[in-house]
Amino acid sequence: MGQEVEQREFTRQDRQRHRQKVRRCLDVFARMLREARFEAERPMSGLEIELNLVDDRREPAMRNAEVLRAIADPDFQTELAQFNVEVNVEPRPLAGDGLRGFEQQVRASLNAAEDRAQRVGAHMVMVGILPTLRPAHVTRESLSNNPRYALLNDQIFAARGEDLYISIEGVERLQTSADTVAPEAACTSAQFHLQVSPEQFPAYWNAAQAIAGAQVAVGANSPFLFGKELWRETRIPLFEQATDTRSEELKEQGVRPRVWFGERWITSIFDLFEENVRYFPALLPVCEDEDPVEVLDRGDTPSLAELRLHNGTVYRWNRPVYDVVRGRPHVRVENRVLPAGPTVVDTLANAAFYFGLVRALAEAERPVWTQMSFASASEDFHSAARHGLDANLYWPGMGTVPATELVVRRLLPLAYEGLDKWGVDPVERDRLLGVIERRCVTGRNGARWQVDTARHLERERNLDRHEALRGMLDRYVECMHSNTPVHEWRVP
Repeated sequence: MGQEVEQREFTRQDRQRHRQKVRRCLDVFARMLREARFEAERPMSGLEIELNLVDDRREPAMRNAEVLRAIADPDFQTELAQFNVEVNVEPRPLAGDGLRGFEQQVRASLNAAEDRAQRVGAHMVMVGILPTLRPAHVTRESLSNNPRYALLNDQIFAARGEDLYISIEGVERLQTSADTVAPEAACTSAQFHLQVSPEQFPAYWNAAQAIAGAQVAVGANSPFLFGKELWRETRIPLFEQATDTRSEELKEQGVRPRVWFGERWITSIFDLFEENVRYFPALLPVCEDEDPVEVLDRGDTPSLAELRLHNGTVYRWNRPVYDVVRGRPHVRVENRVLPAGPTVVDTLANAAFYFGLVRALAEAERPVWTQMSFASASEDFHSAARHGLDANLYWPGMGTVPATELVVRRLLPLAYEGLDKWGVDPVERDRLLGVIERRCVTGRNGARWQVDTARHLERERNLDRHEALRGMLDRYVECMHSNTPVHEWRVP
């Protein structure tokens, strides 16, 4: 969720000073782009995974503070609610066995963390939305004990001036309201980071936007929320609604949402940061003492703290990131469209598909975003979230076709090509992209397995919905620990 912020009240003067400081940071960022001051020689990739905590009965466990103390690993951090934690995986190059290294590191970290979490009565689950979650689990009292979350909650509701209303029409219908942002904590994701040069950034961001629908179709893993079967990737509409700072009137006026796919292809990374400053008022108008102009003038690297914090409260599905590591600035694309899970190997297969595909598309002679409208990419994204592998998606030269056909016929060959350009070991390339292909052939991703298993338990065991979801989750956790890809999981 970003950097630590202390609980406080903000005055009008705080907001005015922050607006001036953010614009000063934006000017400095533009100057840095002109002067080519960015690290780009050794592009790195990164991975973050958000996790749920459950007890022995597979119900949410509000124990992240105890779990983190037991784990005692700085790679694990708090997330929004007490039943969430996040693991940040050390960045590495993709070349050679980079993807295998990610997989080994994540498995080792999660196995060690699970062993220690069990000592305090908790277990970790990689899933887009915890199926046993109920409205009583997402209240203000369930927020993590971190002042940032309470402050962010207060600022969002101050901006809205009214309760949140969540309405999702899917296989079933959910309508509920909330007086806290805690429902957002139901959304747990796997996030891929890709460091690129500022000159490369527009092509990689545009490519990531163009394939977001295909990513979600093959990776969907969030079909249930509060006991209702909704979208195949219900996390998408839930996150869009649970952090919406707009009243109904502002929506009607066309004010942009803070969870945002965007509205156009870009030609510079500056476009995105500038839009964030221009369209979105600050939620956390905190100012640091650093003068970025003075820092840059003396030859050092400014942190641009205000711009970075503001950027972190605009939740683009593909987010631009400015960061400083060992005194050197860099930029990267943060891909946020996918849910966590079902297994580590599934997560790395999703990563291989993404990293390979964006590389091939970003370096194509005729960019795909010059051949399709931005609106088509946005429509594909939401169609894939609703229907998963059963979605129909648009692609230039093919028209609107089944997602499985698009992936197998057109996108997987490009992903192979892109991974070759990264220098990925061919054995790893074939193993991981083979997982994506088998999902398409079998028609089974995490969402499909969850739905089929829960329906079976309801029908054959005569269980009510919650008991069926609890039984399904118990089987899910067992399969998750096996690290067998989800297309091979058996439906009882």
